[in-house]
Amino acid sequence: MDHLDKLESRSIHILREAYSEFNNICMLWSVGKDSTAMLWLARKAFFGHVPIPLVHIDTSYMIPEMIEHRDKLAKKWNLDMIYGQDEETLAAGDTFPNGGATHLECCGRLKTAALKNTLNGNWRRYRYNHNKDEYELDSNREPYTGVIVGARADEEGSRSKERYFSPRDRNNDWDIGDQPPEFWDQYKTDFAPGTHVRIHPLLDWTELDVWEYIQREKIPMVSLYFDQGQGKRYRSLGCAPCTEPVESTASTVDEVVEELKTGKFANIAEREGRAQDKEDGGGLEELRKDGYM
Repeated sequence: MDHLDKLESRSIHILREAYSEFNNICMLWSVGKDSTAMLWLARKAFFGHVPIPLVHIDTSYMIPEMIEHRDKLAKKWNLDMIYGQDEETLAAGDTFPNGGATHLECCGRLKTAALKNTLNGNWRRYRYNHNKDEYELDSNREPYTGVIVGARADEEGSRSKERYFSPRDRNNDWDIGDQPPEFWDQYKTDFAPGTHVRIHPLLDWTELDVWEYIQREKIPMVSLYFDQGQGKRYRSLGCAPCTEPVESTASTVDEVVEELKTGKFANIAEREGRAQDKEDGGGLEELRKDGYM
């Protein structure tokens, strides 16, 4: 069993454990490489069928190709696809692109608040109707007790403090100092009633691991990760007004893998192009304490 096989085996075990231990869970899908690789793992874990709803937080400022890719795979893989958003903030125009908020304030509204209120059922959800080929208002407002997330420990400082099974309170707030120990592949899954749990199957994967897995499994990726002839590509995906590409001529998965192996980005943060990280001093810990992905 090689390195990728071991990572895959552990992630599949965690996905199955989460599905068996928690009654009403969902999986966050940002359409980025990590959550798409995680979605692929879920398909393997459950033999081609994903029995868990996929939740996407739509800020309405996502790069259009991301939404196109989401809906294309939702149809192709017959996914139970749901999205939520902060409709009140969008209607009021209190966002960074409209000059009504800083990057962090905008993220706090369109991502953190939208995520929390989509998960707890306080705000409207929209579910994809495969028969009608459109999204409809979802009548199910039952709160999700757990959410599977494609966070990696090496991606950003605060994520290195996570556990595979990481408890939050009823409001999705994260107490970093109150995390259960996880030794010898033993995971705590019996939490007090009312605890919201974040599950991280990719926690010990690296950026290179993810791309090598994408390469091996031939996982379809959104084209934004590849140079389209302008000498630039995205390393991390987010809202169009707040995400910058990196200088790169890698136009295929193979070329991305080779580029990462050269160490070109070894001293450059993966989320360097994300404006909210810079505004927060290079980290997302305060946002994540309040429920951010």
